[in-house]
Amino acid sequence: MNTAAGSNKQGVVPPASSAPSADGVWTNLRPVAALWATDAPMPEGELACVVVQGGAVQWVGPQAQVPAAFAALPRFDGQGAIATPGLVDCHTHLVYGGQRANEFAMRLAGATYEEVAKAGGGIVSSVRATREASEDELFALAAPRLQALLDEGVCAIEIKSGYGLALEHERKQLRVARRLGEAFGVTVRTTFLGAHALPPEYAGQPGGSQDYTDLVCNDMLPALAAEGLVDAVDVFCERIAFTLAETEQVFQAARKLGIPVKLHAEQLSDMGGSALAARYGALSCDHIEHLSADGIAAMKAAGTVAVLLPGAYYTLRDTHLPPIAALRAAGVPMAVSTDHNPGTSPALSLLLMVNMACTLFRLTVPEALAGITTHAARALGLQDTHGLIASGRPAHFVLWPVGEAAELAYWLGQKPACTIVRQGRIHGVMP
Repeated sequence: MNTAAGSNKQGVVPPASSAPSADGVWTNLRPVAALWATDAPMPEGELACVVVQGGAVQWVGPQAQVPAAFAALPRFDGQGAIATPGLVDCHTHLVYGGQRANEFAMRLAGATYEEVAKAGGGIVSSVRATREASEDELFALAAPRLQALLDEGVCAIEIKSGYGLALEHERKQLRVARRLGEAFGVTVRTTFLGAHALPPEYAGQPGGSQDYTDLVCNDMLPALAAEGLVDAVDVFCERIAFTLAETEQVFQAARKLGIPVKLHAEQLSDMGGSALAARYGALSCDHIEHLSADGIAAMKAAGTVAVLLPGAYYTLRDTHLPPIAALRAAGVPMAVSTDHNPGTSPALSLLLMVNMACTLFRLTVPEALAGITTHAARALGLQDTHGLIASGRPAHFVLWPVGEAAELAYWLGQKPACTIVRQGRIHGVMP
């Protein structure tokens, strides 16, 4: 293996275009069967090949059957590496100011999530820090967080707003998210989460929650959508956040603009948010520790993805498990994500979340790997471009120098020296 390409050791963001082209014939790969769609039958145990041309995958299958038309392309020797699609982190709050280690200490001392929020902590404390930070400052803070995820094979990521809670500051977060995607050469899906918490200027005011919901629907969302900053709309539907009626109002505003929705649902209690989200064809319902049988049935019928967030479950020391067996039995696709945020999941390793999903939530290794590739892509509406190694798609894949795919869920804290092909360019170590 050669030295790393696109290194960011000094905190400097390299131009995305400076990474080497991945165009060529990638040989000696070991596929993860469920995550590959081959152009020719793939005998069990046979080494595979991926052909990249023009930044896109042109052929996938047994390396002994590579079409002669690709004979002149450069060769890359995968050296027997496990090959998976590029990873997808489908639920993050990556752009924010400050940090909330003090709240972590409060919870360790016995305070509940709701008690922290009522004491002036929680989301509102991040709102203060985010409002005080400039766009450039937020970019500088978020860049190393993103780099940590990219170094582990992430090729697509969702970044939510929700720490501004005013038009100028929500815009600032979403602009930074777009800048990150351009600077790092990674697919970024932006989600407007204006209905994340009640901003301090509305708290305690008669009708404040409804007034703020009106502002989100009538002013903030239309303005940000018109600026091309919104790929999806999310709401935190919970007792300490927004009601079902307010959530539906936001969903209706998104529908008028043709923007897909998703939901922070059933994290602390069963509000019936998942069933509501499913009625609006939600891409995903996330957290879902308290998801009901009715919610599962509605999600299955709507094709809504269940996004599991073990980092928040772990950090909050929750004991109420998501209904994994019922989701599995119903055939609801389950994604896994970091939920990176400063309050309840300061996680910057998607592979660690895979381990947690297996150990805490009892996912199998194939379920967990599909959860950070195929199903995570679907949770972002990216199922046609990400989450599967297949012909006709942009080249997003990762070569892992491990003995078997289960090692991706097995090791704790290991950072495999992987080769990452992202947007048709080579990052990480060169083969």
